[in-house]
Amino acid sequence: METKRTVKKKRCRLKRKCLHCKELYTPDRRNRYHQKYCFKPECRKAGKSAAQQKWLMSGKGKGYFTGKENTNRVQQWRKEHPGYWKRGGSKTEKPLQDSINSQDIENKEDKGIFTAPALQDLCLLQPALFIGLIASLTGNTLQDDIAQTVRRMIDSGQLIGILIFWAEAVRA
Repeated sequence: METKRTVKKKRCRLKRKCLHCKELYTPDRRNRYHQKYCFKPECRKAGKSAAQQKWLMSGKGKGYFTGKENTNRVQQWRKEHPGYWKRGGSKTEKPLQDSINSQDIENKEDKGIFTAPALQDLCLLQPALFIGLIASLTGNTLQDDIAQTVRRMIDSGQLIGILIFWAEAVRA
């Protein structure tokens, strides 16, 4: 005869099929009723992604990060928490990187060599620099505003590239 206790233990041991890897697993006893993914890192990542997608499609999540109302909500929070994003610590500003002493070029006759890194290499390697520069120039710190500015800058850069190509073609 099975008692309540043995029935409960049997329920805890039931195995389920993971929605990601399709392998059987034993769910954690504390959330066995709603656990749908096993404990492998790739399955946990898939479960997190699925949960986020589900929330974004729900009534609460739809439009949570966009729109005038949410922009105002973020701006109000930032006013109430000034300096939240700033790093604490020492009052003296330290450089982000040590200064690099440039070395003399052995071939002093060839002065046409440009020794500094290319601008696109410098910007691409430091996205925080790029975002900070845009925020400083525009005075906007909201992600949507910075993204809009970046799109305008890309369009402008592409137009400049087309004009340069056209000018070179006309000269040739």
